[in-house]
Amino acid sequence: MTSPPVVTSSSGGAVTCPGGPAPPNGAAERGPPGGAESGTGPGMAGLLKALVSASEKAADIARLCRHEEPLFQLLVAEKTGADKNRRFLQDFKTLADVLIQEVIKHDLGTEFPELQGHIGGEESNEFTNAQGETVAVRVCGTVGETAALLGSVLAPEQAAAELLAAAAHRDVVLGDAALDGVALSIPPGDLAIWIDPIDSTNEYIGGREDVVPVDGISPAGLCSALVLIGAYDRCSGCPVLGVINEPFFRRDPLTHRWQGRHHWGVAFQDTRLCSLSPPPPLRPPPRVVLSRAEGPGVRAALDPLCGGRLHFAAGAGYKMLCVILGLADAYVLSEGSTFAWDACAPHAILRALGGGTVALAEALRARRVGDTGPPPELLYNRPAEGVVGAERWANRGGLVAYVHPQHLEAVLDALVAVPGL
Repeated sequence: MTSPPVVTSSSGGAVTCPGGPAPPNGAAERGPPGGAESGTGPGMAGLLKALVSASEKAADIARLCRHEEPLFQLLVAEKTGADKNRRFLQDFKTLADVLIQEVIKHDLGTEFPELQGHIGGEESNEFTNAQGETVAVRVCGTVGETAALLGSVLAPEQAAAELLAAAAHRDVVLGDAALDGVALSIPPGDLAIWIDPIDSTNEYIGGREDVVPVDGISPAGLCSALVLIGAYDRCSGCPVLGVINEPFFRRDPLTHRWQGRHHWGVAFQDTRLCSLSPPPPLRPPPRVVLSRAEGPGVRAALDPLCGGRLHFAAGAGYKMLCVILGLADAYVLSEGSTFAWDACAPHAILRALGGGTVALAEALRARRVGDTGPPPELLYNRPAEGVVGAERWANRGGLVAYVHPQHLEAVLDALVAVPGL
């Protein structure tokens, strides 16, 4: 796990992000319509385009690892006996994660030097190879140099190293014309980045394509493996830019190769821009999506609200995407089992659509003492104290992701009396 440097701000804990959780009337603007800019500086608009481009390259690498035989065999291999202790083979899936993360860091840091040192992700980039040497995975100056470095980790799998190196250096051409019209004023130097290179890694490795959706929500499977890249304000911790890439959205009917798609959102000051339109509220009862590991108390409290029909899915990013797309009205998680890199990107898009992601435990505490102010939102610049490693960036106390405030209110009302929350 790599972390951006911590920036201290004047308040502690989760707060309502500056600019409010939603634009007037909760309406978000779709695309960047004429005159919908908050300034003329190209920096943030260029960064948004760079985030989308990085997500596309990451998605290409994720698909490559499942399509090219030398990579796929490493991806799905179950190692036993002596091979089980050879870390680079045993954990190739982690190498795929790390390479995607390092490609994103390299591309963003090259285009925006002011972001260097302020790009964090889930994975450490250090590996121990078969000779016991520690190798720091990174993108080098040339394809050959990157292939040699990856080869030192993957040896004797040189073909796999060369395929990955070529993908890491490949240029990406975007086909999102709406991005060309975005103009925003915040300097990239005021932001920091969280990356989740492959959210829902277990579903990515399993690769199931036969999971039948329930009301449009897939309970599991390859479609829930996402690339998440979010930018947040270094001082306030509020998410301001988000990109979600679905590498395995559908198969091309002619070639049978996977095709992806991406979504983006901007929530900065009073500006709300998004590649999607706000989803209309679903007909009552509201539809809530949960993790299958969610506790019985939360299930029992939400079941009547949802008319006895709760929905379940894998991957925090995918469940938040279901809310973004209007497949669910809310995603509820009562445990601190998600992290800054899981939530930052989708949170920014939810804010762009007029919604948000609140810190569940703090919102319930405020409700119990009669606080009628806006529920506190998750922030991304403050590690938890008294813990180490990835737990420093856990979303402790759970979360609720939503688009429409009435659904957030209904969920909090249902959960306020649940013991232990």
